[in-house]
Amino acid sequence: MKKILIVEDHMDIRKLLKMTLEFDDFEIHEAATGDAGWALARELQPDIVLLDVMMPGTLNGLDVCRRIKSDPGMRHTKVVMLTARVQSDDRAAGFVAGADDYLMKPFSTLQVLETIYRMEAAL
Repeated sequence: MKKILIVEDHMDIRKLLKMTLEFDDFEIHEAATGDAGWALARELQPDIVLLDVMMPGTLNGLDVCRRIKSDPGMRHTKVVMLTARVQSDDRAAGFVAGADDYLMKPFSTLQVLETIYRMEAAL
């Protein structure tokens, strides 16, 4: 069973993502801040992280992504950025931080599932 960590400060978006994914064979975990997301990522070593960019706390999504990608124990972890920041510079910053994909809000649940399945196939 693949582990997915959702790191998103908006509860309604976390709930939508969880409801979308819970019909499949995934172990789903959630965090509401970058700091909590990083702590859970270290503990769980998830296969896929769905990660918002702009969050409260000391770590934003780009910080968390960089930490995940630089941790040897999480080399296999795929990171999908979920954000309303849609400028080309924002996308570039996500990929420079190590993101494997970048979905812009608002996104469809179908987009999320397609991205998850593509990431899962690459694991």
